[in-house]
Amino acid sequence: MHKDPAITESYFSEERDMYLRTAMLPFALLCLATSCFAFSCKQSPGALVQIDVGAGQVYGVNSDDDIFTWYGQEWHQVTGKLTHVTVGSAGVWGVNTHNQIYKLVAGDWTNVPGVLKQIDAGGDQFVAGVNKENSPYCLLKKNTIGYTQASDSANWVQLPGAMKYYSCGPISCWGVNHNDEIYVRKGVFPNACSGDVDWQHISGSLSMIEVGSDGSVYGVNSNGDIYQRSSVSCDLPEGESWSQVPVFAGQAKHVSYDLGHLWVVLKSGDIHDCTK
Repeated sequence: MHKDPAITESYFSEERDMYLRTAMLPFALLCLATSCFAFSCKQSPGALVQIDVGAGQVYGVNSDDDIFTWYGQEWHQVTGKLTHVTVGSAGVWGVNTHNQIYKLVAGDWTNVPGVLKQIDAGGDQFVAGVNKENSPYCLLKKNTIGYTQASDSANWVQLPGAMKYYSCGPISCWGVNHNDEIYVRKGVFPNACSGDVDWQHISGSLSMIEVGSDGSVYGVNSNGDIYQRSSVSCDLPEGESWSQVPVFAGQAKHVSYDLGHLWVVLKSGDIHDCTK
């Protein structure tokens, strides 16, 4: 992996422009149902323990908490140490081993008030995550987009219930609890990230779950199998059923999906970029 600590957000302006022209289409286009197709996978160099993709960008962390981003067909190291990193329309965010929260601002990690163990920037310009007590939280668009320095306000909204992993997309947020039970939260918006009053339980069992920029939902179960939720749409945010993705059965640890690419981190640390 190539080390390039001078990476700045401005480098990715072209990629973000492309993202805005493609992934962030009017919600009418996002309401088309997603379906599962066969994937062709290509291994990428290096090893990671967690990966996140969004806004046309790819970020991940390794077992030493080093941070990397993928462009030019290679990994470039980003200055800093994080245990979980996320990228989306709200920017690049992460948490470290002390559960401190950071946002990447002009190439530097800026501390954000609050504590989380897992964080997700896949919502419509809002951020969500869970703390060490498995309490889920979200941060409104007005606090995420405009956050540029440590003195800015960050009014985290606590949600009811307990989740060990929580991820959001343009039309819904999904979570899994300590029993690997799956829940969806509908009615989420940039200025109302808490969504509906009640969680909707979804059949199945997953240990982690991620929502893509187009609303696609993928997850990994405790056995290491990858699943996709079928028929997710604006009219049916909860989808209809789970379909196993026929790659890396029993081997997967973490997945993330964006712009037709399903990135998979295996239990071994190997990284694969899978396309339909």
